[in-house]
Amino acid sequence: MNQRLPYLREKTSKLTTSPGVYIMRRKDSSIIYIGKAKNLHNRVSSYFRENPDHTPKVAAMVSNVYDYDFIVTDSEFEALLLECSLIKQHKPKYNILLKDDKGYHYIRISDEEYPRITNEKNTKQSGRYLGPYTSGAITKEAVNEANRVFMLPTCKRKFPQDFGKSRPCLNYHIKQCMGVCRGRISAKDYQSAVEQAIEFIKNGSAESVERMEEEMNRAAEELEFEKAAMLRDRIAAVKKASEKQKIINSGVESADVIGIAKFYDGLYISVLMYREDRLFDKAVFELPLPDEGEDILSSFMLQFYYKKPDIPRSVIVDHIPEDSELLTEMLEEQAQHKVKLHVPQKGRQLELLKLAKNNSAEYAAIKNDRTGKEVIALEQLGRSLGLSKPPRYIEAYDISNLSSESMVAGMVVFEDGRPLKKAYKRFTIKEQQFQNDYGSMHEVLKRRLMHIVTGEGDEYFTRKPDLILLDGGKGHVNAVAPVLRELGLDIPLFGMVKDDKHRTRAIATGGREIQINELRSVFDLVTRIQDEVHRYSVSFMHSRHKKKTYSSELLNVRGIGEKKAAKLFMEYKTITNLRSASPEELAAAAGVNMEVAKELWKTIQEL
Repeated sequence: MNQRLPYLREKTSKLTTSPGVYIMRRKDSSIIYIGKAKNLHNRVSSYFRENPDHTPKVAAMVSNVYDYDFIVTDSEFEALLLECSLIKQHKPKYNILLKDDKGYHYIRISDEEYPRITNEKNTKQSGRYLGPYTSGAITKEAVNEANRVFMLPTCKRKFPQDFGKSRPCLNYHIKQCMGVCRGRISAKDYQSAVEQAIEFIKNGSAESVERMEEEMNRAAEELEFEKAAMLRDRIAAVKKASEKQKIINSGVESADVIGIAKFYDGLYISVLMYREDRLFDKAVFELPLPDEGEDILSSFMLQFYYKKPDIPRSVIVDHIPEDSELLTEMLEEQAQHKVKLHVPQKGRQLELLKLAKNNSAEYAAIKNDRTGKEVIALEQLGRSLGLSKPPRYIEAYDISNLSSESMVAGMVVFEDGRPLKKAYKRFTIKEQQFQNDYGSMHEVLKRRLMHIVTGEGDEYFTRKPDLILLDGGKGHVNAVAPVLRELGLDIPLFGMVKDDKHRTRAIATGGREIQINELRSVFDLVTRIQDEVHRYSVSFMHSRHKKKTYSSELLNVRGIGEKKAAKLFMEYKTITNLRSASPEELAAAAGVNMEVAKELWKTIQEL
């Protein structure tokens, strides 16, 4: 039995549910198996579950797994292409041993005048084969995608034997098939479409589109307009299908893409290495968080590339590192060719940079028991607000009232991007006689922050937050900022601004607003925080208002004044607890005789 299974199960429990490729490794880091999944968490979990029903070969592979790596992709089809590429490059032991196993799947191009592209479980029939692939479902999807994009027939008819024997089926009328059965498409043109489909499966869309565009232009010059139109539609379909395929059809011939994700006390760096327009390798590093002002990218690149034999022509980064001229000189001297440090602003290379950052974030998530989206949200929030590191501990405040009655405030806490409900606090407004949101916010924050200065209170009240968010705009920020200065506290302070439909719109400083609409992960996090603090403060306000109503009802009982009514609510907290109290218990709590207690009990039951 593999002694690493507890560790592997724990690691997999935090794995993303995104599609991607997983890479099984021995203790010496050599790759022994590569597979792909629609859902990485579910697929990888199946290898390490208790009481598995593995085949002998899979069981042997699992017994040799010391650790595993993974690469997140944007689609299942993208994962399929990447798996094929990596298996071809690395030839892992168990992938090679299982190539002819009946559990594997292949893409077959039949050997006939009008060949078909099909998904097969073995290589017994004549024809050309692509593969092997481990997932029948994803292989079938790749075949379906190629047949759909190039409008190849999937029916049972035989060509050219069945030309003109019946009318075209529904697929032809909904433009899912070119209608070979009509007998109007030559074997040469059909085989050209099949070759384009094969090239699309093997090499991605770039080469396919380039060759089809040449053929389309040639057809137009020869006045074959119907053929040119068909190729035009086929090119459009290929481009649509490959819009998100950044893994294989990368758009860069030779480049390293460096993505960085900060998470609390750690820094996670992912390097995606592309060669010949394909993802060739990947490396991930965990580093301690650098000191403020230190450019970790520069020091990382110097260590990573020093005496490295394979230097790309381009290194894609999110900013130009310090000492970039010296760094470039070192790279070019080692590589003996020009090397460009590039910060993309749009297009495919920017998508690749985001993909590298997402891979870094997913590794950070596993290490810190969080999701990749949470890691990215906090990292982007900190960067948007100009913080030195992501805000791990966030406090948010909201004022709620009914005119000048039941004026209260709520404080919620988000730790590591999630609500920490045991740290929530409620405040009743004591100094404001009339409705005054700015004055109330000033009062509440001063009372709360004094606990940090004095060190009095529970572990949450004495903890200094990384970020304070107020439900309001720059007016609220300006009302509270003097409190921080007065107490000598250096805590980032911002407001959460809503639009006229009470939806989160921006983050406010004391003098301007920071738009967050385009940063989806930040927008979602701030919206969750704002909705939660609003819910919490409003619920407290309603409960206070009800208590005041109930308290006024108790004052109608002879012998019960404001102090005794308040004493009862201090003792029982809620009306439910009051209703469950016996007359004897009420008498003891309020300090009244049994006659008054019985009358009080009747009144409480009617509330």
